[in-house]
Amino acid sequence: MTQAGSIEFEDQREAGRLLALENGEAVGLIAYFVLDREPGALVAVHTVVEPGHEGRGIAGDLVRAFYGIAAEVGVPVVPLCPYAASWAARHPEQAPAAPAEVVAAARAQLDASPDLG
Repeated sequence: MTQAGSIEFEDQREAGRLLALENGEAVGLIAYFVLDREPGALVAVHTVVEPGHEGRGIAGDLVRAFYGIAAEVGVPVVPLCPYAASWAARHPEQAPAAPAEVVAAARAQLDASPDLG
């Protein structure tokens, strides 16, 4: 579990979500899946901040933590989520772009399995 201020992040890889927790309560999440072909990737599909917790930077902290987790395991991030994609565009030093073929593979996997999104 990683931390940013009073927010802790819990990667629930099997459930396909990275939770933002404050005092044990989920205040936000990134829904994602793991690309099933080599070299692999973490694919962000949705970023959600719970009502009443918006405007505190939680979504940005979630995306930053998500990129950190991907770096730790040595795989790229494919930000299919519009928020994650815009955050990555604003923070290229923290969000290296995934190779085009990995992005295409992630889109194809999502198209083939809409339940991932």
